[in-house]
Amino acid sequence: MNEILSDFIGELRAAGLPVSMTEHVDAARAATMIDLVDRETLRAALSATLVKDHDHRPVFDSAFEVFFARRAVGAAASDDPATDEVDPGETTRPPRGGAGAQGQGGRSGRGGSGSMSSVSPEQLQEMLWNAMMNGSPDDLREVAQHAVELYADIEPGRRVGGTYYLYRTLRNLDVEGLRQKLAAASAGSTPDAAWAQRAAQVDVEVKVRELQAAIEKEIRERLVADRGAQSLAKSVRKPLPEDIDVMHATRDEMLQLEKALRPLARKLATRLARRRRRRRRGPVDLRHTVRRSLSTGGVPIDLRFKPPHPAKPEIIVIADISGSVASFARFTLHMVYAIASQFSKVRSFVFIDGLDEVTRLFDESDDPGEAVARINAEADVIAFDGHSDYGRALTDFVKRFGRDINRRSVVIILGDARNNYHQAHPETVRFLKEKARAVYWLNPEPTTYWNSGDSVIAQYAPYLTKIVECRSLRQLEAFVGDLA
Repeated sequence: MNEILSDFIGELRAAGLPVSMTEHVDAARAATMIDLVDRETLRAALSATLVKDHDHRPVFDSAFEVFFARRAVGAAASDDPATDEVDPGETTRPPRGGAGAQGQGGRSGRGGSGSMSSVSPEQLQEMLWNAMMNGSPDDLREVAQHAVELYADIEPGRRVGGTYYLYRTLRNLDVEGLRQKLAAASAGSTPDAAWAQRAAQVDVEVKVRELQAAIEKEIRERLVADRGAQSLAKSVRKPLPEDIDVMHATRDEMLQLEKALRPLARKLATRLARRRRRRRRGPVDLRHTVRRSLSTGGVPIDLRFKPPHPAKPEIIVIADISGSVASFARFTLHMVYAIASQFSKVRSFVFIDGLDEVTRLFDESDDPGEAVARINAEADVIAFDGHSDYGRALTDFVKRFGRDINRRSVVIILGDARNNYHQAHPETVRFLKEKARAVYWLNPEPTTYWNSGDSVIAQYAPYLTKIVECRSLRQLEAFVGDLA
């Protein structure tokens, strides 16, 4: 069990969870206090000791299902429930003996030996209907075993996470037709009241999700038996919300990012305020120093200092909001304004091939997210063809707002520097560098993509304080944390 637990924690760390050695020891101690066969108790014990952020729980659950998967030991049709499942500590060891081991119970692919291959599609459909109507977890699990054996056609050794096997199985089971049949059966057994019909629909969806979960679990168990837990864990690893690539995030991942952004901003604001208070001491406080020196005959041995008052920088953000870069700009603007109290002033400008100041939108709203949502609707950012033109936008900014830049200003330019083969006008960035305290460029593309195609980042680079690859909330947090 200790070896399995160490591998499991290693996977959590590889996925980005901050698991310390002390927490590893706590998890090992907790595992000695519970029944290891009870997977849900084991899950609760390990999550209590290893997970510190609720947003990290999906990553934990995904790894747990792989490393502590249940599998049948002997024949799949075993009648003895005591031998149907094994201790979680034994689940990550694939059966010995190569093909001969896979033949025990026929669990490694289509057409294996045993009772699984004797079930016809018609019989399986009847078993599925009975299981869905009766709601028995054991019946549903048996159906999942037969369905995977009959339809998944798992290829031994193939390094996949199992999503396609799940899709193939559900497609052959005709889940949509099953959903309609269940809905019709529920409609016939409930009154015509709207709430009753709605309740019946919810019940149907719950049953379908339970079927999908059972099939997914069966596929995962077979993949673990075939390839081992560590190999499968890499295939199904989910990124933490703070590590999701903003430019390529799915809709569900974008919701995770939005959910994680607010607490992250609060934490970052608190950290910046604490760091500001702990900065080096201020100038000597002469009055208090003289008073303290009276006890030493007027010798100022114990110097007293005034509290530090470090100057807060003025932040000026110039963001490209075209295409896929828009999501990156939205999250960055949200983050900056969420911790605006740590800066003396924050001004925001957005552009595509025209430039507009949107500071007013943030001043009119207490919620940065609401202000960011208004930008696309209200900002005047298209001057010509609606394609990114960094040279034109930066020239317009210098011409209209260049006089407002001073030595307290920190200019942050957001974008991928893909200029659609327009003139770059790097002299505008040189002007900003000469007048401002610092000029940073946050690029949401990987560094390997820079200076390829129509990217003009190399023309601006000599005049920038720093170019930062910023593809995730974690990288954005690290950058913003160094500004104040």
